[in-house]
Amino acid sequence: MILFLPGLICDSRIFAPQLKAFPDSQAVNGYGLADNFEDMAHVALEQAPDQFDLFGHSMGARVALEIYRLAPERVRRLALVSTGVHPVKEDEPAKRAALQRIGREQGFPALVDQWLPPMIAEPNRSNTKMVEELRNMCLDQGQNVFDAHVHALLNREGREDFLPKISCPTLVMVGALDAWSSAAQHEAFAKAIPNAEFVIIPGAGHMILHEAPEAVNTAIQNWLAMPTST
Repeated sequence: MILFLPGLICDSRIFAPQLKAFPDSQAVNGYGLADNFEDMAHVALEQAPDQFDLFGHSMGARVALEIYRLAPERVRRLALVSTGVHPVKEDEPAKRAALQRIGREQGFPALVDQWLPPMIAEPNRSNTKMVEELRNMCLDQGQNVFDAHVHALLNREGREDFLPKISCPTLVMVGALDAWSSAAQHEAFAKAIPNAEFVIIPGAGHMILHEAPEAVNTAIQNWLAMPTST
């Protein structure tokens, strides 16, 4: 069974194409107002079976790493998608604070309309149905959830030193057109994981799950075929 973990102001709808393709799986439908990765990890673990394949997207991949740190014996396979393992960058607090101000001063829809488009590769922004579905999902989260997620992101630790400790089969995947977390960034940290497969999805941005669902699902099928020791 795959347990999918959503990222910043996303819920289970971000995985709609994958849940349809892998119907025995489940997605965490948000973390409530948990504002740190350890609490988010416990929210997910409470919903998980004894053993599972763990797939995290964006911030959800950072939560996935926290789950692996807390309960490695429960994770059969790990997928880290559209994400990073670095600590907080120097300019990151100011950028995230600027988005928070937009939400508080202009309303949460204005924040979403500023944040979401760069998460989608420019050629895919003309897919109005997809964009509207993603926008509605983000709008439903609200400012308080955004603030909680930002608090978690700005108080995170880097996980570069943890990567060599990952012993399960691992998929590292990114969209070729991801402007938020680059392919080069993923390739670098994939090399630090002993049993990792690195996959670049052509034509996809950060919202890879909706932008290129068939290619993503093929990569997931290949990941599930990777043998485990359990």
